[in-house]
Amino acid sequence: MVQSAAVLCIQGKIAAAGPESQIAGNMKESRIETFDCHGGVVLPGFVDSHTHPAFVSPRLVDFEKRLQGSSYEEIAKAGGGIRSSVEGVRNATNDEISANVLRWLARMQKSGTTTVEAKSGYGLTTESELKSLHGIRCAAKKWPGTVVSTLLGAHVVPSEFKGRADAYVDLVCNEMIPKAAQEKLAEFVDVFCERGAFTLEQTERIFESAFKAGLGTRAHVCQFTPHDLSTLARFKPASYDHLDCLRDKDLEALADQETIATLLPGASYFLSHPYPMARRLIDAGAAVALATDFNPGTSPTTSMPLVLSMACTQMRMTPAEAISAATINGAHALRLARRKGTIEAGKDGDLAIFDVKDYRELCYWFGSESCRATVLNGSLAVD
Repeated sequence: MVQSAAVLCIQGKIAAAGPESQIAGNMKESRIETFDCHGGVVLPGFVDSHTHPAFVSPRLVDFEKRLQGSSYEEIAKAGGGIRSSVEGVRNATNDEISANVLRWLARMQKSGTTTVEAKSGYGLTTESELKSLHGIRCAAKKWPGTVVSTLLGAHVVPSEFKGRADAYVDLVCNEMIPKAAQEKLAEFVDVFCERGAFTLEQTERIFESAFKAGLGTRAHVCQFTPHDLSTLARFKPASYDHLDCLRDKDLEALADQETIATLLPGASYFLSHPYPMARRLIDAGAAVALATDFNPGTSPTTSMPLVLSMACTQMRMTPAEAISAATINGAHALRLARRKGTIEAGKDGDLAIFDVKDYRELCYWFGSESCRATVLNGSLAVD
């Protein structure tokens, strides 16, 4: 922590950061825009490394069914869940998807988020998945922050491929991934590796295709059932996300890998599901990131401060651990740590200014937003 500090951004990059007395000499030029952060805390902008913003409508029927006792898997088998979002995306225009994504990016920014990973995954046809990625790209061009796009064509097997999951995997591998790579619409490929979605063997096939196309990989794994993650290690995924049902041997293996363990407490809260074993992961030496998992079915929140609170109160992370997980470790989960996640010279000018006197208050005051302003790639945005 640096008291009475200052940060100078020039041409989108942090030029200097440290005690104000040392930085003031660089800030005398009249054309430099200044913002008084007096009485507040300045942090690196949050890096939300797992979100699903390319959807059309909330899943309110699923919400009511869950309140009446139906499980996630029961709702999915009845035609709800991910599949219930498909029709809206397939019928939406590129402009409609783009406008929705931009609206969610703006809301994330109000909580202090400056970098967002955004997935497709609610179209489940080549046309609709690429349309979603085009919508994400269009929104990203209108937002001053940074967006990392991920193809999640392997979110679930669509209804028209019922009983033919391998045929759908062929479509993802042979058509979706090559086209997304050719048009440079995605930087990563994601897979929902879970009972009722895709098996480990199918995930390996998809990862092989992503590798051949020059795209990075990441995976939803171990949310409801454990899996042997050793078979995926050779692909060096950027992150394993959820990990609510992680086994001991995989926990220990994660400590020796560069793959980030991205934990999503918002989904655990909304589904009344056990929280990830953050404490054991950290104590084992694994690198843990936190993200909102923003989506219409299982984690409808854009607030990283709320996620920080859950991480501390439900997963026994310290405030410092939670903030590190939401900034520098989130940047590592997107392979952006050389540019994002800390306040130091040479990195992108991504900052969040909060109306609190102590950084621990961000995890303490839950359900309220205290972000006073953000700086996104050097561009100041005052709330």
